[in-house]
Amino acid sequence: MFQNTKCECGHQNPVGTVLCESCGKPQGDEALSDAPLEMRYDGVVRRSEKANPGPLDRIWNFFSSVKIAVWLIVLTLLASTLGTIFPQEGSFVNFSDPTYYEKTYGTPGKIYYALGLSRTYESWWFIGLLVMIGTSLVICSLDRVLPLYRALNKQQIRKHHRFLARQKVVYTARIEGDPEEWTERFAGALKRRGYRVHRDGSALLAEKNRFSRWGPYINHIGLIIFLLAVLARSIPGWYLDEYVTVAAGDKVRLPETNYFLKNVDFTVDFYADEELPDLLKGQARAKKYETKAELYECMANCGTIGEPQLRKLTAHDIIVNSPLSYKGLKAYQFNFNMTPKLKAVSPFLIDKTNGEKYGPFRLSVKDPAPSYELGPFGLELLTRFMDFKLDANGEPANNSREPNAPAFLFLMKGPGLPAEGATYFYFPQQKDRQRFSQDLINGSLADRFEFKVGSMEGVELTGPESTLNIRIDRAMPFVWIGAAISMIGLILGFYWNHRRIWLRIDEGALSVGAHTNKNWYGMRGDLAAALRKMSIEVDPKSLDNGGNKT
Repeated sequence: MFQNTKCECGHQNPVGTVLCESCGKPQGDEALSDAPLEMRYDGVVRRSEKANPGPLDRIWNFFSSVKIAVWLIVLTLLASTLGTIFPQEGSFVNFSDPTYYEKTYGTPGKIYYALGLSRTYESWWFIGLLVMIGTSLVICSLDRVLPLYRALNKQQIRKHHRFLARQKVVYTARIEGDPEEWTERFAGALKRRGYRVHRDGSALLAEKNRFSRWGPYINHIGLIIFLLAVLARSIPGWYLDEYVTVAAGDKVRLPETNYFLKNVDFTVDFYADEELPDLLKGQARAKKYETKAELYECMANCGTIGEPQLRKLTAHDIIVNSPLSYKGLKAYQFNFNMTPKLKAVSPFLIDKTNGEKYGPFRLSVKDPAPSYELGPFGLELLTRFMDFKLDANGEPANNSREPNAPAFLFLMKGPGLPAEGATYFYFPQQKDRQRFSQDLINGSLADRFEFKVGSMEGVELTGPESTLNIRIDRAMPFVWIGAAISMIGLILGFYWNHRRIWLRIDEGALSVGAHTNKNWYGMRGDLAAALRKMSIEVDPKSLDNGGNKT
């Protein structure tokens, strides 16, 4: 049905407008009431109040609801608490044991891990909640800021009598003399109190601190930037929080990067007994541990097999709270280990059928060569396991990135072997050879061939190991920018308030109405002070027309 929304002043208002956008006269049901006006957005209709909404409008209405936004925030807070019941996987150094939660926390830990709560903050549903909060912030802001902008940008100076009479702060009286001269003097009194005054003959609009109305929306912009920055951490290369262990003299590739880090030397100083309290005497307590580190960029041959071509980028002596830093990457000193580990072995290949020995050849645990020639036999390295295990299906797998149980899978070619070659698993450590059945893994080759180290001279051990925390967080500057913008919005909204005073004089009849978004006590005080400058004594409380009387 057609609805006539044209005001008596001649302005055509959109359907749903509560107050005329031009003169402010109450429209529709609002015209039947005598209660103080609801001045939010000056009565301008919002999109979420649209009659007969379509499918897109319903989606818009859903996300523009403040109640929905509050529920989304509550659900996200509850989800966040789930992630704090047990430690997250990312808080462990080289976490790789799926049974950890069950072993440590029992059945609740098993359920916690099975539900994926050990990676709560990386889960699709948690990220989905953040996306919905961001969507709600954007739509809530647009649904309100556009009507507010239109209302404040189209303010008319001469307002309807009903508009003035139904403000929460009002004053009416009869005055003598020239109305325009009286209005000019009243404008001067308001200007001295910091108001910007606009006049139209004997009508006046005085306004100050309009900028404070944008505080909540500036806050929303900051929160949106903050949320986008948090979500940006899922972009490859934007966020990294990993741990690497590198022995003195060795280098290691940093996870998810094209960088290598070399531990040139590692030193640790311990407290002397006389420096320790009695309870700790006799214990080894580190005073200072330092990694002399060099950072390289891989230029070619960056795979796990073979010697990569590296270019040195920077060097730094890493100690606690003094990380190596390069273009957003930081390497923090985290821990150390003085127990040596296997670095390389120099085994012989023994052909059991004739007792012939071939070699030795140097086999590095972390940087093995891609192939070896041993007499008539050739070895091609197919893959390497740093911490060998058999999974639930009996297939070889890595238990972790640390060289706890190194294993090498070779393709052997030579006399007495198939033309395409045959595979052979080699375990450098005796305990691993005993733990994993060679007959099961290598089949008939275990009866013919054996790798054996002649003496301890063929075994190389690592020096002291340094554990470093490698971090990249390219989103952090945007997190701080969002937080700063949000704080600016909060300050604007909390410490200033938008105050407006309308005045008109008709044939000696003075009508004044005033409005503020908060602090009605100050609003009444401003108006009373300006009236006193006009020799009109008035009690500020008597100006109240149903507003906040505190």
